[in-house]
Amino acid sequence: MLDINQLRRDLGSVTARLEARKNPQPYLRIEAFQSLENERKTLQTHTETLQSRRNALSKQIGQLKAKGENAESVMAEVAQIKTDLEASAARLEALQAELQTLLLAVPNLPHESVPTGADEHGNVELRRWSPSGTEPQALAFTPRDHVDLGTPLGLDFDTGVKLSGSRFTVMKGGIARLHRALAQFMLDVQTQEHGYTECYVPYIVNADSLRGTGQLPKFEEDLFAAKKGGQDGELAQEQSALYLIPTSEVPLTNFVRDTVVAESELPIKVTAHTPCFRSEAGSHGRDTRGMIRQHQFDKVEMVQIVHPEKSYEALDEMTQHAEAVLQKLGLPYRVMLLCTGDMGFGAARTHDLEVWLPAQNTYREISSVSNCEAFQSRRLQARFKTAQGKNELVHTLNGSGLAVGRTLVAVLENYQQADGSVRIPEALRPYMGGLECLQAST
Repeated sequence: MLDINQLRRDLGSVTARLEARKNPQPYLRIEAFQSLENERKTLQTHTETLQSRRNALSKQIGQLKAKGENAESVMAEVAQIKTDLEASAARLEALQAELQTLLLAVPNLPHESVPTGADEHGNVELRRWSPSGTEPQALAFTPRDHVDLGTPLGLDFDTGVKLSGSRFTVMKGGIARLHRALAQFMLDVQTQEHGYTECYVPYIVNADSLRGTGQLPKFEEDLFAAKKGGQDGELAQEQSALYLIPTSEVPLTNFVRDTVVAESELPIKVTAHTPCFRSEAGSHGRDTRGMIRQHQFDKVEMVQIVHPEKSYEALDEMTQHAEAVLQKLGLPYRVMLLCTGDMGFGAARTHDLEVWLPAQNTYREISSVSNCEAFQSRRLQARFKTAQGKNELVHTLNGSGLAVGRTLVAVLENYQQADGSVRIPEALRPYMGGLECLQAST
């Protein structure tokens, strides 16, 4: 959430930076904000006048009583002022709630280093990597996509549809083991080499958690609600407000909700492997073939909670942590700086990692690493105590390290052989019992 004081100080500058996001619909309802703000200021001025009048009258009552004079009319006025102040307090509380609701729908401001652009065509390539240099090495045969490769190896799309519907997949045998190996390998890299603490987190969270990281209220249609029927009372009320996590960024970042940590505890670096559940609202007809865009997929998430002065250093560090996984797996990729029109709701700056897929002859997103600055922590009220004893907002960052399903797709396509088998990357062989190749009979 944006700092309301920044809006009050320089609404024009904030609006201009929001317009750089290139959304045809305005993010901030300026007239509504100004109307609420004007009423708030008028009400506060009125409240201060009433309080001053009440104080003066109270002093007058004391003087009248000291002289033995009748103070009933003055006391009646004080009583009326009390009623007026209570009404003003109630309206002020309602105004603050309306301002809060308005601000919850406003995205983060792009960092000044972010290029202006309307969509992915405005993104800027920062670098690319391949085991052979910077460009992917072409296969000596016509590559098959992961669907044709994976189906004989244990990818079962038909059973996924039968069990749940479209955009769900079943894995069997060796390919299921390869998927599990990837997740374990990623966790080991992030915890053993990069200093993250592995966590196990709930897959279902409450609305406060999603509000804190920015998924609610704006993106409720992208979530799966976990409602439990047939219950009465408090339990039913709690259950109706629960959601399946769209990413473990949500529970991991909410560790510090309503918390003041010591400055010495920063940075906090945590990671988790979880399934992620997304309705993919608005994606009808996009990536309908295979595993690229699923309603359920696994991801190893990285989250850092850092000192505000260290957050852009942490962004570069986390990008390298995601890159390390791809390099160890020998998968060609490029790093993209997202433009203003392609960034996520809560991000101030985002680096996307895009992996090379030979069958598509293109790069596809496999990790997104974002610095949210204080946008999430303001919603979460996540703070740290400085050496001077002052409470300040932390900065929060999150990133995929990596998306497991898309990494599986990349391994299948980049390590395929002409006979339809798939070589196991050397880094994964210890997790596969020494297996070097995945074949239909495996």
